[in-house]
Amino acid sequence: MSGPVTSVDAPPDQRAPDPPMTPCAEVLDDREAKVGNITVRRALPRRGRRTVGAWCFADHMGPEQVDEAKSPGQGGGLDIGPHPHMGLHTVTWLVDGALLHRDSLGSEQLIRPGQLNLMTAGHGVVHAEEMSRTYRGSLQGVQLWVAQPESTRDGAAAFEHHASLPVADLDNGSAVVLVGSLADATSLARHDTELVGAQLTVRRGGTVVPVRRDFEHALVVIDGEVAVGESVVRPGQLGYVGMGRDELPLSSLDGARLLLLGGVPFPEPIVMWWNFVGRTKEEMAQARTQWSTEDERFGPVDTALARIPAPPAL
Repeated sequence: MSGPVTSVDAPPDQRAPDPPMTPCAEVLDDREAKVGNITVRRALPRRGRRTVGAWCFADHMGPEQVDEAKSPGQGGGLDIGPHPHMGLHTVTWLVDGALLHRDSLGSEQLIRPGQLNLMTAGHGVVHAEEMSRTYRGSLQGVQLWVAQPESTRDGAAAFEHHASLPVADLDNGSAVVLVGSLADATSLARHDTELVGAQLTVRRGGTVVPVRRDFEHALVVIDGEVAVGESVVRPGQLGYVGMGRDELPLSSLDGARLLLLGGVPFPEPIVMWWNFVGRTKEEMAQARTQWSTEDERFGPVDTALARIPAPPAL
């Protein structure tokens, strides 16, 4: 359920604002976007908030009822045909449902709730996401992108699946650690910069989450609502939290489930366009041409879904 990014989300030449160096919270409304047959709420990138650490993209999908008894590409859920990526990791996390990942590396992996798919694009990779053809019910999840630093962004593509993830106990809550470390739990998932991604479960009343002072953080609420000081964050909003904290107190009247995204502010200016993360418009134009001409940089994927054409050039 990845991408694409458009100029509505963030103009290609826009630079991220400097992160505040004092604790704060700001609430930004998501933008609705269409991905496949499903409407998503796009929390990142926003014009006022391009990145959080190396996290540069966050789509919250569902909950939506799906019926998968249809052939690929005929609706009934999320079917995204082969499309290219470069310079990023895709991180897929499901709350409900099932999705089938296929890529140009030959990977074929079904993901279910509580599991993690992480694909590294590097210099270039192609993937498709399909419904499993057997699941009927609620579909909900979050697709995340992580910008790769200069040292790895032109490296080899890779894919990893984590069937289980570590859980950290919090006072009146818990955290499933997707990437990085939180409290006493550390994920084995790859990360090329210092960052953290975790699903928090906050029970009624609230909890306190230990965080790193050199990280900036953001909250993406899946269900319920949480308050950071006087700021309330609900589904369909991004709650940005600045640097300089040792802990993050979260309060909730009835409990909530949310993602915590954080990391050291990304040190390099990035350019985002369509499904690419790079540094210049010239890189984007070259990648677009190579995808459109079926250059060997972007290989084939074994799927019945149709290849997605690139939009008009920048």
